[in-house]
Amino acid sequence: MKIQLGVLYGGNSTEHEISVISAVQAMLSLDREKYDVIPLYITKDSRFFTGDALFTIENYKDIPALLKQCTEVILVKENDIAGIYKFPPKAFGKNRLGHIDIAFPIVHGTNVEDGVLAGYIEMLGLPYVGCDVASSALGMDKFAMKAIFREYGIPVLESKLYTTKDHEDPDALLGRIEDAFTYPVIVKPVNLGSSIGISVAADRDALRKSLDTAFSFAEVVLVERAITNLREINCSVLGDRFSAEASECEEPMAADEILSFEDKYIAGAKDGGAKGMASVKRKIPAPITDEMRTEIREMAVKAFKALGCSGVARIDFMIDGDENKLYLNEINTIPGSLSFYLWEPLGVKYTDLLDRMIELGMKRHRARKNLTFSFESNVLSGIHLGGAKGSKM
Repeated sequence: MKIQLGVLYGGNSTEHEISVISAVQAMLSLDREKYDVIPLYITKDSRFFTGDALFTIENYKDIPALLKQCTEVILVKENDIAGIYKFPPKAFGKNRLGHIDIAFPIVHGTNVEDGVLAGYIEMLGLPYVGCDVASSALGMDKFAMKAIFREYGIPVLESKLYTTKDHEDPDALLGRIEDAFTYPVIVKPVNLGSSIGISVAADRDALRKSLDTAFSFAEVVLVERAITNLREINCSVLGDRFSAEASECEEPMAADEILSFEDKYIAGAKDGGAKGMASVKRKIPAPITDEMRTEIREMAVKAFKALGCSGVARIDFMIDGDENKLYLNEINTIPGSLSFYLWEPLGVKYTDLLDRMIELGMKRHRARKNLTFSFESNVLSGIHLGGAKGSKM
């Protein structure tokens, strides 16, 4: 009997469209001999839809027309599975459309990748692929992840946080940043991905603009010094907190100082269709020494385990050419295209990579079923709060 695999993607995120690209690509690569793939598209206002039209990437050019070909649904906990029901339910006829055995969230950005969707799936009691709530949340918070990496002895750039409250007095904020850093600096929303809202500032006027941009996307921003003689090296990791392995390394070739949203996705769409990060110009393997390759791969696994990740994540590194020093930049707990292109050089096909991710999700679910999360008690039997007498509706 095939596994009923629900692929959840989209959501209320600035990276909504990137999630669609990654998910459709994965759904088309899954082994249909093993899985009945059920697309569950989450709209930007957080409604769930399913239907065969969701497998075709061209259909997403007109979302309203696409949704007319689909059925709005809700998921309902049913013991160890989740039933898929029409929403709103029909007075007559069949409302239950099927069920999910395991969820595969392929989402990017705030409100989904940051543990929100993982928490929803856990409330349903389903096994699911990828990072759990805690590691997802930490992986999206650029400052929190740095704090943990620093605790584990992993080199990261020093950074500072500033909030919208600080931004109420822009000149004072500029002064505080200039006291802490020398130009150039890089300004980032603390919890977004795909380079959205990120920019480099080489002087005060540019910094003012960078802060305005970053604060338009987030209430908290991170500032750190920008490496001027920069090389970016990325490496993917597959596994869980107990056992993990690293992929081949890549050097993405950016048109700007940092790999922008346009570099990652728009240019790729123009050149070769909806391939997401798989279409970015890159050198694989990265042209680095064997010693540097070993150091990056070992550090990537260490970072992955430090956050308690599961499934596949991509860890991005920076080499400061002036200092000849390696820094870990950030982790992407659900990387675009699931970084399959970093595993192919090691002989791991995309279909096999997806299988191993699903197996890891099942493994974690089996392990957690042996843990105690609640127990019977008589605490409520002795509680008297006076009832609802005298209350007004």
